[in-house]
Amino acid sequence: MHTIGDAADQTGLTPKMIRYYESQGLFTPQGRSSAGYRLYDESDLHALRFIRSARELGFSLAQIADLISLWHDRHRASAEVKRLALTHIQDLEAKAALLQSMANTLRTLAQHCHGDARPDCPILEGLAARHSRTNAR
Repeated sequence: MHTIGDAADQTGLTPKMIRYYESQGLFTPQGRSSAGYRLYDESDLHALRFIRSARELGFSLAQIADLISLWHDRHRASAEVKRLALTHIQDLEAKAALLQSMANTLRTLAQHCHGDARPDCPILEGLAARHSRTNAR
């Protein structure tokens, strides 16, 4: 059995995140010490690594809960897991497209800025104009 500090070291998570994942119902430590401290066994560490891997891939906590449920269900259809993954891929690609659009807009604004001692700034003017157009809608 491992203390929360050991579990953190072995999973790359912080103790705070481990407690948070527990509070969100993603897993429950297998044991407690006589003083009431959480104790983690190898299956807990495995679950925490699974959660960390899923978070690193951008899955939400709700999606991770679904993945954990499927992970523990030995009678599951892999089609359900694949469906979740493909849906997440679409979400990631939409976010990536939005981020690319934002970068392109900022790049255009920055290209029009002289970046010198002059007070006029096309970047600030562009941001103000975008805000005005958004409010006009």
